[in-house]
Amino acid sequence: MAGAAVAVVVVCHDSAADLATTLPALTAQLAPGDELVLVDNASADGTPAAARALAPAATVIETGANLGFAGGCNEGARASTAPLLLFLNPDAVPAPGCVAALRECAARRPAWGAWQALVTMAGGALVNSAGNEVHYLGFGWAGRCGEPVSALANEPADVGFASGAALVVRREAWDAAGGFDDRYFMYGEDLDLCLRLRLAGWGIGIEPRAAVEHDYEFAKGAYKWFYLERNRWWTILAAYPARLLALLMPALLCFELALLPVAWRGGWLPAKLRAQAAVLRLLPAMLRRRRLVQATRRGPDAAFAAALTASLDSPYLAAAARVPGVRAAQAAYWRAVRAALR
Repeated sequence: MAGAAVAVVVVCHDSAADLATTLPALTAQLAPGDELVLVDNASADGTPAAARALAPAATVIETGANLGFAGGCNEGARASTAPLLLFLNPDAVPAPGCVAALRECAARRPAWGAWQALVTMAGGALVNSAGNEVHYLGFGWAGRCGEPVSALANEPADVGFASGAALVVRREAWDAAGGFDDRYFMYGEDLDLCLRLRLAGWGIGIEPRAAVEHDYEFAKGAYKWFYLERNRWWTILAAYPARLLALLMPALLCFELALLPVAWRGGWLPAKLRAQAAVLRLLPAMLRRRRLVQATRRGPDAAFAAALTASLDSPYLAAAARVPGVRAAQAAYWRAVRAALR
């Protein structure tokens, strides 16, 4: 697998300006047998023409509609055949040697179903994601964001989940999991896929010798909170094993109520309420999805839970972390859950 072909899938929406930087850096790294698929989600800025001019050998798919990141990635995966899939954001510029390091990682870590590149920002000086973290309540965030890249180790390591900004997935793992769920549209689909892969027995990691520079910002308006919150619940309901879900349900419901005033103060309460309504409206479909996902389960619940954290170092959870006693109480709750699973 050391020389396995890579299919790079880039999902675009009004991304012509970003591709002018990303595609030259990417195409210079592709080897014979590699594939490049650009999926355009109804751009209005000439993205398809720009993609064809910058990468004449690429396959350019014009969907005619905005399928979101999840749906676009699925389209790109179906249009390719290589044993390794690399999903790359159009604003994630690969550093020299990035694709080669991600390719080699397939052989170095055969138990991993998915892994990410080191995602940087600020000209490559700071970390955007050095492996993402997932709280046991289902919140995911970019791990070690803002830390200096120089402080990182340079060896592959296991992570909670891998960032979709520069994400490699083995074709066999992708096909068995069914890829991303189109209904997610955007945000949280990388977390959902990684937890489903973990449930099925795959490891998840980071190859820090591969790096991309990403144009990153967390705050993008209330619509982002809608997708994050709706998709968080969809992931919990699908991926969490039954015993873990039962043990966590009191905390999940209590936190759901506690989140409402936080959302009100932050100006995204309407988005939060719409997310709750969407979860309830599609609950039967999500429970059907759960049965399919849980049928892939391999290994004990405790192993799945080991990838989750009680850390509160997240943009989601900053308000909760400032409440006296919350940090210690929720950490104690998680220790009790982990003990019960053992």
